[in-house]
Amino acid sequence: MSESTKKPSPDSRRLLLKSGLALGGGLALPMTGGLGRAWAAGQAPAIVASDAERPLMEQGIQFGDMTLGSTMLWSRADRPARLHVEYALNPQFTNAVKRVGPHALDNTDFTARLDLTGLPADRTVYVRTWFESLSNSRAKSEPVLGQFRTPALKRDVRFVWGGDTAGQGWGINTSFGGMKIYESMRRVQPDFFIHSGDTIYADGPISETVTAEGGRTWTNIVTPEVSKVAETLAEYRGRFKYNLLDENVRRFNAEVPQIWQWDDHEVVNNWSASKDLMNDARYTVKDVPLLIARGSRAFQEYAPFRPFTAEESERVYRHIPYGPLLDVFVVDMRSYRGPNTDNLQLTESNVTAFLGAEQVEWLKAALRRSRATWKVIAADMPIGLNVGDGKDAAGNNKWEAIANGDNGPAKGRELEIAGLLRAIKQASIKNVVWLTADVHYCAAHQYEPAKAQFQDFDGFWEFVAGPLNAGSFGPNGLDATFGPRVDFFKAPPAGQANLSPFAGLQFFGEVNIDASSRQFRVAFKDIDGNEVYSKTLSPV
Repeated sequence: MSESTKKPSPDSRRLLLKSGLALGGGLALPMTGGLGRAWAAGQAPAIVASDAERPLMEQGIQFGDMTLGSTMLWSRADRPARLHVEYALNPQFTNAVKRVGPHALDNTDFTARLDLTGLPADRTVYVRTWFESLSNSRAKSEPVLGQFRTPALKRDVRFVWGGDTAGQGWGINTSFGGMKIYESMRRVQPDFFIHSGDTIYADGPISETVTAEGGRTWTNIVTPEVSKVAETLAEYRGRFKYNLLDENVRRFNAEVPQIWQWDDHEVVNNWSASKDLMNDARYTVKDVPLLIARGSRAFQEYAPFRPFTAEESERVYRHIPYGPLLDVFVVDMRSYRGPNTDNLQLTESNVTAFLGAEQVEWLKAALRRSRATWKVIAADMPIGLNVGDGKDAAGNNKWEAIANGDNGPAKGRELEIAGLLRAIKQASIKNVVWLTADVHYCAAHQYEPAKAQFQDFDGFWEFVAGPLNAGSFGPNGLDATFGPRVDFFKAPPAGQANLSPFAGLQFFGEVNIDASSRQFRVAFKDIDGNEVYSKTLSPV
């Protein structure tokens, strides 16, 4: 490993931590008057025998699943410790609320979450977080600072979305500026961010150097956990920790609350009940259910979301209310699907399940209850794009997403989506917009019943964003079953695929909802934050 790609040593990391430069939020919220004043609200640092006794917070902090009145806070220590938090409505932390969080132990990889509740509407909340060791010294970590703005009953809403982080071997290249699209997203000052899946690439090894287009060399930071496919729980956890080595990501996390969902690369490429790794020499663990369990465990530990009840403790699909203008419905297109097949079945069954019957019924009911102007369905895969998964033993195409490439009436997984779209129409649910990622380019699709094979639905829009720091691909072919029309796309030139971030074809989506007109404006922006497309939708 070259000197330029080695992970910083523990001693060098401590120096960075002491200076505040390695802390998520440390650059955005510098401590006034030095460390002493950071502890001014009655939290004087403990006297310790040595700096080595202090816990480290190398992964910074994250906020997630923000609603009216509450926001989840996530962080991680490097040893057994207990989470402590102060938050206030001013950067001086006057009249701060002090909360003692859970213990962080090795059974959660020293991660911890705390729900910050009782938050006022439409205010900037300043947060100071630290860990206290569980040794007799009770040594405290250096504090990490962050901030976020709470939702309001009436004001404009701005959020961003996208997917696909550190994929296809394109990892953290510090000479390029790291995962700098996260800095571009932070600069638009969004209220929150939807990560539409593929939050990591557990199945994609990252090498020190990769030859990019034009013969250029892409140089990655590399850790042992990302140098091979993830199989152990430690390797899955290491994938999440890898992304948090990037200073753009940590700074973004300390300011922008997030809504996470997952797709396939959190476990293994295109996994479903039919996944078979017996002929994949990269894997010594061939038991896909075991890999799913380990990948799911790591995702649940590192995602900054509010855990579901014990009824279904690993559930990902959920409803995030964001005031009268917006409800976000996060769906899970991975956990309940049947096997990837030719997707041409004429009747619904467990084989054709995609969201699964229980999730579909939940989504129908949640949409009916919504009184928000706009209902965003945050999906981890698009509806009408053909996404293949090789061929079966008989030589038939297998399909990874909903579409099946036959351009005819609804079949296979399309039957489930047809039933959902019909129910939305029958219940007169208006202003439904689908946001997604997965295919590694950006596109705007309008679904029009008059042009569809299945026509019993109201027209709607689907917007696809990404990748955030991964290979660029596309465009994919369209399936005509639900009548999609491409209003815009931006992808690599024909014949080119897996282009590096050097090529600039990295995209995030930005939504602005105007509180007065209630219009819903969607824009795609590139890696530098330049707008390449916009569409304004008026409420019905």
